Amino acid sequence: MTILKKVPFTSLKLFESAGRTCSFTAAAAELGLTASAISHSIKKLEKELDVRLFHRNTREMSLTRDGETLLRCIQKGLAEIEEGFKGLAQKKDRPLRIHTAPSFAHQWLLPRLSSFIQSFPNVELNFSANTDIVRFEDDDFDIDIIYGEPKITVCHKIPLSVEQLTPLCNPELAQRIKTPEDLYGCSLIQCDVQLYQWRGWFEENNLVPPERYGLSFDRSFMAIKAAADGLGVVLESMLMAEQEIRNGTLVSPLMKTTKEIHYIGHYFCYPQFQQHPYTGVFKNWLLNELNIAHHR
Repeated sequence: MTILKKVPFTSLKLFESAGRTCSFTAAAAELGLTASAISHSIKKLEKELDVRLFHRNTREMSLTRDGETLLRCIQKGLAEIEEGFKGLAQKKDRPLRIHTAPSFAHQWLLPRLSSFIQSFPNVELNFSANTDIVRFEDDDFDIDIIYGEPKITVCHKIPLSVEQLTPLCNPELAQRIKTPEDLYGCSLIQCDVQLYQWRGWFEENNLVPPERYGLSFDRSFMAIKAAADGLGVVLESMLMAEQEIRNGTLVSPLMKTTKEIHYIGHYFCYPQFQQHPYTGVFKNWLLNELNIAHHR
C-alpha cells in the first residue's frame, strides 16, 4: 500500500495550512475547524509517516527539516491541482477553435452555420481557414476539417461524405454540351489543389486529355464561382457546389452520359486527448447535416 492510500487528502490540506502559518490556531480559523482538531490530525499524520513535522514549545511552533520538505512538496502538488482545475474551467468557457479547409468553409460549412448557432447559442466558435497542417499537440485548435486524408496519426479522424466529381457549368454553356467530346471546344477550369484533375476524368471516360486548359485556381470556391459566371466548365464536387446547383447557377450537363469520380474528399479530425467539451456536439451536428444533404 502506498503512503498516499494511507494518508487522507484532507490531512495534507490541514498540514499545509498549519505548516504555512506555523500555528494550529491560525490554521483552524482558516479552515473553519478547532485548534484541537488540527493538532489531532497533525499527530496522526506524524504517526502514519513516522516523522516529526513540528517543533513544539509553549510559546511558538516551527517546522522541522522534514516538515519543511513535506510542506514544499505538498504546496507544489496543490498548486498543480489548482492549475488543472483552472485549465478545465477555462477550457469549458473558451471558444471551440475550428480549423478548416478554405473551400469547405466557404462553400459548405458557413451557409449552414446558422443551424448550429440556433441549436447551441451558448457555444462560442472561433474559425481559421487555410491549408496548413494542424498538429493538435502544437496548435491551438480543437477541430480540423481537412481536404485529403490526414497524414498525422495522433488524432481521431472521421471520413466525411463520399463526394462525386462531375463537369459543371452555367445553364447557357450547358446547352452546347451534349457529349463528352463537346468539352474539347470549351474552356476548362481546374483547381490546382484538387485530388482529381481533368486529366483523370478524361482518362476515366476513355478520352484523350486536352493539352491545355483555360483557367486554373488554387481554391475550389474560386473555380466554382468562375464556372457559375460562365467562364468555362469546372470539374468539381457536387457537395462543394451544392448551393450553386440548387439555385440553378450551375448544372451538370453530362451526368447521365459519363463515368463520374467518387471519392472521400474531407475528414473531420480532433485530438485523442484533451478534447473541448463541445467537440462531440459539433461533430454530431456536422455529420447530421451531411446526412441531410446526402438524402436531399
